[in-house]
Amino acid sequence: MNEIKELLKSTKLTKTGKVIAEFIIDNVEEACFMTSTDIAMKLSVSESSVIRFSRALGFTGFMDFQRNLRNSYKDNVYSMSSNITVPYERLKMSMERGEANFMEEFLVNTEANISSVLKNNSRETFDKAADLIIKSRKKFVIASRANSGVGAYTYFLLKHMLPDVYPTNDSNANVIDHLSDIGKEDCVIVYSFPRYSKLDKMAVQMAEDAGAGIVVITDKRSALLAQYADIVFTVGLNSSTFFNSYVGVEFLMEMLCADINKKIGYSNEEKLKNIDKYINELQVY
Repeated sequence: MNEIKELLKSTKLTKTGKVIAEFIIDNVEEACFMTSTDIAMKLSVSESSVIRFSRALGFTGFMDFQRNLRNSYKDNVYSMSSNITVPYERLKMSMERGEANFMEEFLVNTEANISSVLKNNSRETFDKAADLIIKSRKKFVIASRANSGVGAYTYFLLKHMLPDVYPTNDSNANVIDHLSDIGKEDCVIVYSFPRYSKLDKMAVQMAEDAGAGIVVITDKRSALLAQYADIVFTVGLNSSTFFNSYVGVEFLMEMLCADINKKIGYSNEEKLKNIDKYINELQVY
């Protein structure tokens, strides 16, 4: 936030530009979510003046300026890092902050978490992971506790595209049982976020000992399971409340599945037709 304020103070602005700058400095939280039209009406200036003001600061336009303003403000106020792992501690912090614009705050955090997928992971990483999963004989999806939801969705999508995809979190057997016959031609797809699971770590060690491929989706390169991975994806989880945000994780997973689908082309067409045939008979959609 200080960088934006310094930019506003140091840039040579017109008289109208200075009025806009002073308003933003004094009303950052409000300005983060105002359109150029909103600001123009608030200050009784033209919308073109607001746009020229943004360009004078070196931005391509008002949306570019607003994006930077939001990110700067969010870094100081909105986010609760996933490094704070104890839920009741995060709850206490979120209540103490007394944030009023919770819908806007969730939007800013969500945008940042989604953006982290493209910022942290190259197209080459997605392609390498997709190729590894496609060529593997068996594909095991490892996801425990809060990760179970995105793990289940990963299994559902991959099952419609590839053969021999297996979940590992059913109630009758734990992940160790599921991986008891894993081999070097297989792979695991692991979701691991704070607080990291020792059971997941043991499962990944089993995969490593068997020589299987390991794809880890986690929050940072120094995470517990990253050291075992052939391919590591990182994604932001920050939120403004006691739980991690998984929207960015879902986005990453869907991008990976979309990449796989493009690579396999029409090879799963007959499978999808067969599924649709029986679903139509049941009328369960």
